[in-house]
Amino acid sequence: MEYLIDPEALIQISLADTHQPLIFDCRFNLMDADAGFAAYQEGHIPGAIYADLNRQLSSPVIPEKTGRHPLPDKNTWIAQVQQWGITPQHKVVVYDDMACVMAARMWWLLRWIGHDNVVALNGGWQAWLQAGGETEQEIPAAKPVSDFDYASLPAISQSIDIAGLDASKQLLLDAREEPRFLGEVEPIDPVAGHIPGATCSPTSANLNDDKTFKSPDELREKFTSATSTDQKRVVCYCGSGVSAAHNILAMRIAGLKEPELYAGSWSEWIIDPDRPIATGHE
Repeated sequence: MEYLIDPEALIQISLADTHQPLIFDCRFNLMDADAGFAAYQEGHIPGAIYADLNRQLSSPVIPEKTGRHPLPDKNTWIAQVQQWGITPQHKVVVYDDMACVMAARMWWLLRWIGHDNVVALNGGWQAWLQAGGETEQEIPAAKPVSDFDYASLPAISQSIDIAGLDASKQLLLDAREEPRFLGEVEPIDPVAGHIPGATCSPTSANLNDDKTFKSPDELREKFTSATSTDQKRVVCYCGSGVSAAHNILAMRIAGLKEPELYAGSWSEWIIDPDRPIATGHE
């Protein structure tokens, strides 16, 4: 199974001008919700469609009930995928400018409705520019709407809700950086720390210095060192269910079994003040 595509390979596909993939620009800034689309308007991979984390890759936030980026309603998501013209025959390429942290969300969502013909651009927007890839500012014309019934396909990626979360029976991998996991800093959410029993497995450790993914062997070593002492089901979470998908993608690149996603993540966990919170190394 292919999970990544290098810029050079995508350029060659574009030059061949046959079997064109559908390309999606997932750039987004958590601190400035309009910055991603503004960057897209300034320049993007030719033909790329913009996919907005807040508007299309998430449901609206319900105060005091959901985390910051709840999963979209599945039927609503299927309708959006159809509106984009995606069918199972289409190869979908997703990219961003944050080493696939945002793009992995769309990768996961497509697999959630059974579309496995999706890859992430290794190294993202920066790697595309460094490889000499062309750019354009033109917004592509809408594709013909797809009528494929994605509801008939079994999900590949799986989610778990907060009711099903049990650290005594699951191994929770937290994708945030260690200072946030330890509760030393918290730049986004109102409470710092982590879910008791969780293990810190930051997305930055999935990457080389140039922000491409490490080799399958290196990723396998990273995740097996975190999970080898425990045979529990693996569940990935983060701050709001976005960067956790990066860990899931990395585990698939490594050839490991796909973990479940706790999409509500830390921002949902802390809504109820009665839920326990851990800080430090426990």
